[in-house]
Amino acid sequence: MKALEWICLTLVVVGALNWGLVGLLQFDLVAALFGGETAPLSRVVYSLVGAAGIALLGLRTRNEMAHSMA
Repeated sequence: MKALEWICLTLVVVGALNWGLVGLLQFDLVAALFGGETAPLSRVVYSLVGAAGIALLGLRTRNEMAHSMA
């Protein structure tokens, strides 16, 4: 797995853990760590997690297509 995929996967896991905590415990870990939901650093983290999810989807789809053509 390439470095970009690892970074994206790590961010997606962070997002999944955060949403799991929000759903189960009503606790937003990102907001707690970075100063609230609307704090600039929290918004950066939320944005990076979203972008990583989209990028990972594209990367994995591209890899699957390359493997199916081989």
